[in-house]
Amino acid sequence: MKTACSGNVWGPYQRRERQASKPSPVRQRGNSYGPSRSRVTTRSRPGTSLCTGAVGLTSNGVTSSPTHNGAAPAASQSVDPQLVSLLQEVASGGLQPETAARHLRELGAGYQQVMDFAQVDTWRAARTGFPEVIWGPGKTPEQIAAIMSRLAETEAAVVATRITPEVYHQVHALLPDVHYSALARVLSLKTPGKRKQERLPGTVAVLSAGTADERVAEECRIIADYMGCYTFKLPDVSVDGLHRVLHNLPAVRAADVIVVVSGTDGALPSVVAGLVETPVVAVPTSVGYGAALQGITPLLSALVSSSPGVSVVNIDNGFGAAMVAARILKTASKLRRIALAAQK
Repeated sequence: MKTACSGNVWGPYQRRERQASKPSPVRQRGNSYGPSRSRVTTRSRPGTSLCTGAVGLTSNGVTSSPTHNGAAPAASQSVDPQLVSLLQEVASGGLQPETAARHLRELGAGYQQVMDFAQVDTWRAARTGFPEVIWGPGKTPEQIAAIMSRLAETEAAVVATRITPEVYHQVHALLPDVHYSALARVLSLKTPGKRKQERLPGTVAVLSAGTADERVAEECRIIADYMGCYTFKLPDVSVDGLHRVLHNLPAVRAADVIVVVSGTDGALPSVVAGLVETPVVAVPTSVGYGAALQGITPLLSALVSSSPGVSVVNIDNGFGAAMVAARILKTASKLRRIALAAQK
């Protein structure tokens, strides 16, 4: 982000890209650390000057800074609509100043209170590039609906995982606009008018060994799509019919990340990784007879894979595999932008 003094400033949750020249960093003094304050380290570039002063995070996660002479920036940051709405409610008398003060504290802290049982992370997307996802088990339908409603105030789509049909029907009574995938056990709520998740270049292939693994595979596909990935599935391609993989090998090799969902002996991830140069993410499932040990056997099989470089997530964790794939594509997209900029 460019400041008024032409220097570059990085906030506490933003990574700095390496520069060709690396002069000694200049560290600010006299600034205290806090939840929304950070010391600044800047590097000089030809034709620019170094800024002094602290950098903080605004309520929407955007960094702000004084100018080099301590004055306020010439141009203000984009105004947070939540803050504007809050001030309007106070001005109209619809909101008590004490309540508004609590909301302001939550905005500045990067989370918002949901009744007395949750604090939603409003800075998750700003820090990691991906929004928060709700874990369904252990929460009541009322709690799930309340958390989804609060997240929907800032996100274009909200997702909850591992939702049973019974819980879905109760949440649907409270939020009629929710959509449900019974196979993946995923509940989603879209908010028109909000900025959508950035679509990432590249493709994620989701392979599953058997039909019994489809529940985990579909969870992975939906979450990957929610995180901005283009995906396709290749179901029922276990190693006892390897010709099914080989027949579709051109499509598999064309993918940029491959997620392999497999239970029983867990052999499929190793076989696929031995056929492609693409990153492979193994998802062991709890499918299989007794000695499969509810997913322990395929988990250990993936961990000791003879094909080097296979990443492994937890048993039945389609969500985790989708996040690994999305992070790989997001990092690849960033590196591509850096390479293109270097060529100019």
